[in-house]
Amino acid sequence: MEINDIIRLMQAVSENGLTKFTLEEGNIKLSIRKEKEIVTLSSGPVVTREMQTGDFVQPVLAASAASSAVAGDTKEEISSDKIVSSPLVGTFYNAASPDSDPFVKVGDPVKKGQVLGIIEAMKLMNEIECEYDGVVEAILAGNEDVVEYGQPLFRIR
Repeated sequence: MEINDIIRLMQAVSENGLTKFTLEEGNIKLSIRKEKEIVTLSSGPVVTREMQTGDFVQPVLAASAASSAVAGDTKEEISSDKIVSSPLVGTFYNAASPDSDPFVKVGDPVKKGQVLGIIEAMKLMNEIECEYDGVVEAILAGNEDVVEYGQPLFRIR
């Protein structure tokens, strides 16, 4: 393994927000770890501390309680059993490029296998295909939103 390969790996780890990366190739084992500063916000004073090796801290934001309430309301609104969910974590795009039209809009008829959007994960573009025939009732994720695994993206009727 050349030094340039190691530098490219370090850049990829940094660009993709990874905190740990391990590569084993033959008799070479390379481990890259990035320490992050954890900031926790609450209604009280702001707490800041550096993460120590072996610490597992779940940051809790004051706004997360409000967003949980909104997310709970959204789940109640999803009444259709035809939901297209995110198959992976990444960035959702509703069009092939910033200049092109969205793949689908609310009210558009769709067929099973039709591309509804794209999720970018680790610089790879993954097409999200419709699992049902029907009409797009709602688009539940905005363009360039970060989406989680299993998050509802489209509601089809």
